[in-house]
Amino acid sequence: MPKLYLIGIGPGSNGEITGDAIESLKNSDIIMGYSKYIELIEEFVSDKEIESGPVTDEIGRANNAIKYVMSGKTVSIVSSGDSAIYGMAGIVFEIIASHNYRIDLQIIPGITALSSAGSLLGVPFMNDFCSISLSNKLTPEDIILKRIHAAGAGDFVTAFYNPVSLKRTELIKKAREIMLEYRNKDTPVGLVTNAYRKEQKVEISTLGNFLQSDIDMFTLIVIGNSSTYVYGKYMITPRNYHNKYSI
Repeated sequence: MPKLYLIGIGPGSNGEITGDAIESLKNSDIIMGYSKYIELIEEFVSDKEIESGPVTDEIGRANNAIKYVMSGKTVSIVSSGDSAIYGMAGIVFEIIASHNYRIDLQIIPGITALSSAGSLLGVPFMNDFCSISLSNKLTPEDIILKRIHAAGAGDFVTAFYNPVSLKRTELIKKAREIMLEYRNKDTPVGLVTNAYRKEQKVEISTLGNFLQSDIDMFTLIVIGNSSTYVYGKYMITPRNYHNKYSI
């Protein structure tokens, strides 16, 4: 029976892709995705029909995948991290709901960018946290800034996805200024670029200084809360065990 798999491949290294993801790729006739993500899974799909393209072609990719499934093919669309977190699953579900399509589909979860970055930084997400995408392509900037204010006021550890692009370089500066309204300039900030890939870069800075670091679209930025501290090369956000137990 034809099926559409929405696969999260994790950060991109073979060790972090799940067994279910590999099995779903093997069961597919066609593999679709952003060309860079296809390259990351090349060894698993060398015998498959491949349809790759630019990262901005989400709608066309989703529509084509649905069309292929309705014609009798089993298709996998791959996303980095988890497909249902800023990935391709969202647009696929919106199209299916909008047109009332009836197809068999399954989301195959992957290790998120947030989880990958967190594992390299230590335990920054050990208490309440949130993630905010700084991409204003689909979400208006005023809404993004409103959410940053809410994260700051709530003292959430905050992960910024998509912090910059070639054309969008000012929003991360605005995000920092908002966070400085709620946090000390010495608040730890972790920056992870290309987690678990050959180009991996991990850095711990501060809210006052992190804009001096190299930041691109593959960087995840983690702003600590008022309790986060640095121990050696790690960020620690305490769960406050010491307030209740002797440790």
